[in-house]
Amino acid sequence: MEKVKFAKSNEDVSRLGFGCWGIGKSMWIGAEDNESKQALHLAIEQGINFFDTALVYGNGHSEKLVGEVEKESGQKLFIASKVPSKLMEWPAKDTSALADSFPEDYLIQKTEESLRNLGRDYLDLQQFHVWSDTWAERDEWKEAVMKLKQSGKVRYWGISINDHQASNGIAAGKTGLIDCFQVIFNIYDQSPLDELLPFCEENKISVLARVPLDEGGLTGTIKPETTFPEKDWRNYYFRGKRKQEVFERANKVFQDVKIECDTLAEAALRYTISFNAVTSVIPGMRSRKNLLSNVQSVNKGKLSQETLEKLKTHRWTRNYYL
Repeated sequence: MEKVKFAKSNEDVSRLGFGCWGIGKSMWIGAEDNESKQALHLAIEQGINFFDTALVYGNGHSEKLVGEVEKESGQKLFIASKVPSKLMEWPAKDTSALADSFPEDYLIQKTEESLRNLGRDYLDLQQFHVWSDTWAERDEWKEAVMKLKQSGKVRYWGISINDHQASNGIAAGKTGLIDCFQVIFNIYDQSPLDELLPFCEENKISVLARVPLDEGGLTGTIKPETTFPEKDWRNYYFRGKRKQEVFERANKVFQDVKIECDTLAEAALRYTISFNAVTSVIPGMRSRKNLLSNVQSVNKGKLSQETLEKLKTHRWTRNYYL
């Protein structure tokens, strides 16, 4: 597994990271802890060292599994987590006050809670789980970031950018306190290419490409007749005529990648790592089968320039989270 430098550090992180939302067992239904832990262990064996979790993924359950596996493996992993807004809102509204969303004592308290879940003394990367650049020049969040860094509890800080708002974080990035941005970036949402990726490449800020498979829409497995388990949040994401819409779009994308890629999912993952600003791509991987498939795809490397040119035509502006 190829590894690249994280931000301005000397730390090497794997091109393929492990997105840990699905193993939290709260919104993605069907995960089993034994299978999740097997996948986590296999990921480490395959050379993956970057794991992205969050306090709200199963109310700490995902963090606990990652912490257990790190100890069992005897390996030093690069672990990222996230602090949810105190208002528990996704996305953060521009009208929400920083004092209500991320007060200093709350940021410290929630970081310490994540550390207890992980069984760790420090986080490699802590992230604001949502963000509004209306807060960028406020001192309160900067003071909390500096305190947690100086105490050794957090090594690097980042922002998980609001869904489909790729530029809403650049102002914070200009403060010099942000080491990493996590952003939706895939064949459909190409908006990070407009401003965010050039800004990050120039300033040596890492980029984590999340939702590379469009919550399943870029796997080729979503069909009009597809069903999801009861209470699985994808029933909302793919509601109404959306499954038909995604099915038709996915078929068109595959026509443009099939000469170079065996599957649509392979193309989707390789697309994200074809850009130098992207440090890691972090799909969810709940099973050994999907993990090994994703490892194989990423190990094939970047897509050709010819295929990338074709994929520009598949940019699709929409927000299924609403």
